[in-house]
Amino acid sequence: MRVFVTGASGFIGSAVVPELLGAGHQVVGLARSEASARALEAAGAEVHRGSLDDLDSLRAGAVKADGVIHLAFIHDFSRFEASIRADTRAIEVLGAALEGSQRPLVIASGLLGLAPGRTAVETDPASPSGRGVSEETMLALATRGVRTAIVRLPPSVHGRDDHGFVPHLIASARQKGVAVYVGQGVNRWPAVHRLDAARLFRLALERAPAGTRLHAVADEGVPTRDIANVIGRRLGVPVVSKAPAEAGDYLGFLGSFFALDAPASGAITREQLGWHPVEPGLLADLDSDHYFATGA
Repeated sequence: MRVFVTGASGFIGSAVVPELLGAGHQVVGLARSEASARALEAAGAEVHRGSLDDLDSLRAGAVKADGVIHLAFIHDFSRFEASIRADTRAIEVLGAALEGSQRPLVIASGLLGLAPGRTAVETDPASPSGRGVSEETMLALATRGVRTAIVRLPPSVHGRDDHGFVPHLIASARQKGVAVYVGQGVNRWPAVHRLDAARLFRLALERAPAGTRLHAVADEGVPTRDIANVIGRRLGVPVVSKAPAEAGDYLGFLGSFFALDAPASGAITREQLGWHPVEPGLLADLDSDHYFATGA
């Protein structure tokens, strides 16, 4: 299958590309910079020049593909609504290029805030705010002859070269001299290793029925206090609790996210696609040297 991948040189995309190539697919990766183009060529993928805002380039990449995996997203929390609008436009353009063909379109979405007060499951509808707009666009495309699948990702997709929430927690602990959790720290975060997530994206491309929602969940809920404990021990700093009102002073924008209780199940996904995570869990991976190397 010739697969067009947006965000192909990113943290998750750079795991998805070799996963697809290893399964015998041909990969065409969207690249907006020379560095991205070189990384894709080195990985064995074909380069397609363009960007998330270049709708013509997205259309051209999708038209020539047997399937699309859309991973690109503008991670600017100060302009989150603008990022959602850009994501929705991209999905609409990619979907229109595939319309009526039953070719697959797989996108990444998120799990945080999906089911407050209980464990989130695949059948839960998306929140009307945030990535829910993108999910609704995908469900509409499923009725127009596109084999759509939504892969919901946990707040921690971890692994070597991670530059997401966990490295931010580590950097904050280094700067402040304490590893922080919020309240009692019993609130839980789901997590998945990026290599396990990459396998799920491939399986979704190959097998998922139209309109499928999938959960890339290996750890259903890791207590945030346990995360802080590993960080504190590895850095040799105290582990302390902070009230929600204080958390932002220590964790910045992540303060409110780290206070959320957001356990999630991936049981339906495992049964439906035969996906079985095999990589280290969050705490084991966090306790490895690559997260604490100088400058990490």
